[in-house]
Amino acid sequence: MTDSPFPFGPIPAVEGRVVVLSGDDIDTDRIIPARYLKCVTFEGLAEGAFADDRLELEGSHPFDRPEHQGATILVVNRNFGCGSSREHAPQALMRWGIRAVVGESFAEIFFGNCLALGIPCLSGDHATILALQQQALAEPSAGFQLDLATAEILGPAAAGLEESAQRWSLELDAGPRQMLLSGQWNATGQLLSHEEELSRTAARLPYLDSFAAVA
Repeated sequence: MTDSPFPFGPIPAVEGRVVVLSGDDIDTDRIIPARYLKCVTFEGLAEGAFADDRLELEGSHPFDRPEHQGATILVVNRNFGCGSSREHAPQALMRWGIRAVVGESFAEIFFGNCLALGIPCLSGDHATILALQQQALAEPSAGFQLDLATAEILGPAAAGLEESAQRWSLELDAGPRQMLLSGQWNATGQLLSHEEELSRTAARLPYLDSFAAVA
């Protein structure tokens, strides 16, 4: 887990260590088991992230291993986040400390729920993701930099090439990329930034005046 602040404003890059979670079709019920959906707030969801998988693996799950504590970039494989639509899944990842997800592919609703929280999901082909996972597993303490403008992730230099970082090319559609780079992903923030317009609009709505009169 990490104490880094939640996403806010424009997100040009995400930096940090990588945690690898291998396997295809990891669904939202594995990311956050259904019993955690009864929560009133999202605050305690970090402990529920992959709770059943972690229990089964008795401390050897990547989210429990000491070398991955504080990691901010999660690297997965195909169809990550499939299954039922639940915003608790990206909430649990975010509250554990994940600030970006890189994988071969993502379920559409999971991708959208992540975008709404300011968590970029970038994809890469099979060979690229496997190479990135192998590098991250070989050097779990290494820092990586995910650049959203270029859709690249930079890692530590390869042996014998200490002056140049390794680069893996990824994909992110123009729409989500622009939303993340500009800060437009934050719908609540945009709403609050137009307080004067909201107040003028609210003043013209008769049903709001009526509620105020009854109160």
